[in-house]
Amino acid sequence: MSSASGSKTYVEIAAQPAALAAAALQLKQQSDWVDRYLKSGRFDEVIFIGSGSSYYQAQTMAATYRKWLGKSALALPSSELYLFRGQHTALNRNYLVVGVSRSGESTEVVLALESVQNLSGYTICGITCYEQSTMARLAECLVSPLGKEESTVMTKSFSSMTWMMQAAIASASAHALQHQADLEAVVAADSDVVQRADAFIQGLVQSEKLNKYIYLGMGAYFGIAQEACLKIKEMSYVWTESYGTLEFRHGPKSVVEPGTLVCVLLSEQARAYELKVAQEMQQYGAYVLIVTAEAGDDTAFANGVFEVGGRQLSDEARAVLYLPGLQYLGYYTALAKGVDPDSPRNLTQVVKI
Repeated sequence: MSSASGSKTYVEIAAQPAALAAAALQLKQQSDWVDRYLKSGRFDEVIFIGSGSSYYQAQTMAATYRKWLGKSALALPSSELYLFRGQHTALNRNYLVVGVSRSGESTEVVLALESVQNLSGYTICGITCYEQSTMARLAECLVSPLGKEESTVMTKSFSSMTWMMQAAIASASAHALQHQADLEAVVAADSDVVQRADAFIQGLVQSEKLNKYIYLGMGAYFGIAQEACLKIKEMSYVWTESYGTLEFRHGPKSVVEPGTLVCVLLSEQARAYELKVAQEMQQYGAYVLIVTAEAGDDTAFANGVFEVGGRQLSDEARAVLYLPGLQYLGYYTALAKGVDPDSPRNLTQVVKI
């Protein structure tokens, strides 16, 4: 492994604060997008579609949309809408389909959008980091201008696109001022979180010998847990899975043993229940890492606790602050295994069929 291994990925993880700030400025310039799509009363349901990481952020976007707007939303893999649309949608409903793609070139998201663009009851739009992409030419897109990446794995693009869509949703909410204030606090806190996460995760990887990785999250954090699972799998090729926190107790917990990392993305809404799961996994021999707004007496049992701050914020707004530590965990685990996270095997930045 060369001394330059992982250099692109490292720079891009560290660049998240600037990418969030740029997304905030860009959204002000694209406020008419919010008016046309998210403030419109024409749609019975919004369907966020993406592939891989883009699907996982679509899950967080959909959860935020439902919670903040009180309206129906769904997240689907792009291929499901393209190939199995009838199993997910109903007749006589008006759908807004939001394509989510870093590159705007993923074959599946483009095919899915093309498949519905001329159908009655469907309107398409999207979010991307590339304003001249195929998807951006096909549908009107929000653009995260500093989300563009050289590395194969998504890091700052995921964070900035997720935050940007949440900010767009906030603008359409009846409680816009509160949600917007929460998201502005996230931008202000992100630099500190990135720096602390770097040192914290580097120390954890150096001190612990782990061979299984489990990520648990609920609500808006379920998509984040799936993304965390994918990050470490992409970068370091280790065995890993993700589940809804309480769902993990219903069978999958049988894989827990010494050497297993169980990382719980702790919400405030279900904090007490999620901590019970964490304690149970520790009893089975797991190394329990809790990512939370704030540590307390109730988290003292954990093997590791990383605080992102912002306990006064909503769980949805805080979601992006959970990402830096999870991304660094994939990065430093890869380096420890002698793997270059910039060039994961079998992967390309854009997946085409």
